Amino acid sequence: MVDFDKRRKAHIERWADLYNEQIHARLEKLKRLEALGIKAYKNGFSSDISFEQLRERYDEFSKEELEKLEEGKRGPYRIVGRAMLARSFGKAGFFTLNDGQHQFQLYVRKGDVPAEDFSEFKAAEYGDLLYAEGFIFKTNKGELSLHARRFHILTKSIRPLPEKFHGLTDSELCYRMRYVDMMMNPKVREKFKIRSKIVRLIRDFFHQADFLEVETPMLHGVAGGAVARPFKTKHNALGMDLNLRIAPELHLKRLIVGGLPRVFEINRCFRNEGLSIKHNPEFTTIEFYWAYVTYLDLMTFTENLFSSIVGEIYKGHEVSYGGKDISFKPPFRRMTLREAVCHYSSFEMEDLDDEARMLETLLKKNPSYEREELLKYKKGKLQELCFEEFAEAHLIQPTFITEYPAHVSPLSRRNDKNPDYVDRFELFINGWEVANGFSELNDPADQLGRFADQAIAKEMGDDEACDVDYDYVRALEYGMPPTAGEGIGIDRLCMLLTDSPSIRDVILFPLLKNELFFQGELQGEPQDEPRDDP
Repeated sequence: MVDFDKRRKAHIERWADLYNEQIHARLEKLKRLEALGIKAYKNGFSSDISFEQLRERYDEFSKEELEKLEEGKRGPYRIVGRAMLARSFGKAGFFTLNDGQHQFQLYVRKGDVPAEDFSEFKAAEYGDLLYAEGFIFKTNKGELSLHARRFHILTKSIRPLPEKFHGLTDSELCYRMRYVDMMMNPKVREKFKIRSKIVRLIRDFFHQADFLEVETPMLHGVAGGAVARPFKTKHNALGMDLNLRIAPELHLKRLIVGGLPRVFEINRCFRNEGLSIKHNPEFTTIEFYWAYVTYLDLMTFTENLFSSIVGEIYKGHEVSYGGKDISFKPPFRRMTLREAVCHYSSFEMEDLDDEARMLETLLKKNPSYEREELLKYKKGKLQELCFEEFAEAHLIQPTFITEYPAHVSPLSRRNDKNPDYVDRFELFINGWEVANGFSELNDPADQLGRFADQAIAKEMGDDEACDVDYDYVRALEYGMPPTAGEGIGIDRLCMLLTDSPSIRDVILFPLLKNELFFQGELQGEPQDEPRDDP
């Protein structure tokens, strides 16, 4: 029989073995409070005014003017916040509190608060969450402050915060302990506020354009809608193998078949791939589908969307990223994929029909390619690789690249004039793909054939190829109206609009290797490594 109490104690002691002297000192203060019958984890206390509101009301008053005000016009006010600075002078002391938005100074003096409250003051320190009630005044240095009449520790911080002026300096710890990073660095908090605003502006833009927001499944029997390796899982009760979705595309287009002409979804996708400054296995996109329009209409719509977001946040069209000025003023530049390759390389247009020429040029440009691997690729895939090698990095200003090869676009509608290419675009900014859109393939026979090509590629070892989604083919056989659809990477857009060098900087909790607590040093994360897109 399991000795539950013994095993529970062992877990607790194992964790306590990792505590350092500073933590033990704080635990001693906690014990002293408990010995006095004072709870260190209280509830039911809140503020009745924000720090910003206090400054708006009283900043313009001088010290003398405040002293002349009746006490009832200076409070009492209740405030709460985390102590970001603590200075004690024995019988009195100051705390600088942060309420998540702004900072404000608190003054506590013996005799001005009840004896029990002063005992809490003596145990309070940097990092604790505090409550105070009192009156506004200004110090001799002119600092607006609250003179406490009541004081409580609401939550005792057992772990000391990092040194105030440097915070967390290890980038991995910033990602792993985002809660500490945000406490110490207001710029990090501001970045995620901007991200939240970007998502809200996107949602508002689509609602105003009469799109319906929907939610589609995260668990898919058949992984589809993109070329990517899925995460696999299993539903035990049904005995079903399932995949975390790599894209919501096929479900959203089923809704178009069902009679919803404009739909969008903002949500997570999951791809079982490497990490890099531009890739996290769990990421956020918006995908939207619009009946009776073409990919050309979506390019204009996307220009208006991006320029609207930038205008709302920065009150203009210009954004600085990594020292480069990027203009989001419409119209954006437009080039075909083949035009871009020729513009940024020595290729002539006819060379892009010569598979041998493309293969030899790619091998010369990038020694990491293997000849045997490239020999498996058809012309369209080689054209795409040439674009990635020669053109992509040069597309700093927003640029639509159009006319992708049909071979690398299994869900796109073929061009009426040249069926080797499709009515598709990708939007590049700062050399990154930020959006992908196309006129949708709605011919069920053509779609089934392309699914079959993908399934064969998977059977031959391509773990990013998809299986045949027969139900989706059946949906197309009921008739999908001519439709255009698009996906936009919200994480990359947030990187651009917050001048963030890594995707991890705009994801609250990016994926990291497991932390090993009980095997000596905590195991860190390797540096970001380059990743070759398929």
